[in-house]
Amino acid sequence: MTLQDSLLSLVRETTSSLPEDVVAALRSSFRREPKGSSAGVVLKTILDNCALAKKTISPLCQDTGTLTFFVDRRLRGKVTPAAVSKAVAKATELGYLRKNTIDAVTGRSFDDNCAEGAPVVKYVDAGDSSPFPANSVTLVMKGGGSENMSRQYSLPNVAIGAGRDLEGVRKCVLDAVVNIQGQGCAPGILGVCIGGDRATGYEVAKEQLLRPLDEKASGDPALRRLEKRILKEANSLGIGPMGLGGKTTLLGVKIAARTRVPASFFVTVAYMCWACRRRSITL
Repeated sequence: MTLQDSLLSLVRETTSSLPEDVVAALRSSFRREPKGSSAGVVLKTILDNCALAKKTISPLCQDTGTLTFFVDRRLRGKVTPAAVSKAVAKATELGYLRKNTIDAVTGRSFDDNCAEGAPVVKYVDAGDSSPFPANSVTLVMKGGGSENMSRQYSLPNVAIGAGRDLEGVRKCVLDAVVNIQGQGCAPGILGVCIGGDRATGYEVAKEQLLRPLDEKASGDPALRRLEKRILKEANSLGIGPMGLGGKTTLLGVKIAARTRVPASFFVTVAYMCWACRRRSITL
């Protein structure tokens, strides 16, 4: 298989098939909701949609989102931005992607989804200590509806009574969930970054969305406890799938921390809809 075939296959599979850990979380949530409830109907529809999209190799969602490719640095000479753009253009031509790239100044559509900075290509250090497999290309597709629901807070925040500690972080994340109210196609997944500057906060928060929902516990024990507490409390709010009520507002919460300067304490929340489209290939 050529490089172009591999990249095209990556786009096709990512847009049409959810990772198994996400499907498993949706199934588990469906079983928890009362039979015939609004939440149950929504989750059943989502699961049926996933099965049909996979069977027909069709996009899971009409919004095929922003495409971000994370490429192992060791592949830099092989997997170039030009090679990625060529594969994206072909995928668009074949109908795997919507014409989804708009000039922010003129409003003109880039009908092949290729322009300055689109698709996004990031070269990363891959391997055991990172969320990226060695010698891999990882694609994340994040829709605009979920992106609109992302938030960033600066602590202390008097409006919600959040101080510069983990309790303040908890208040920020739950405030985000309450204000989202099921928009962005709940049930969602939260990637959270504590600290960093404004730019790296969003970058690290988005990278948490790469973590499998069923991953074994690892990392900082305090952050693990916070993840579990926020997930439990968010799902007790009754917001539910699509904001129609129910026990499943979130499928998962993944939190990381970065250092900060004394004057700043940011809490960044990257929201992902149920269509958590992420996939890796090894070259």
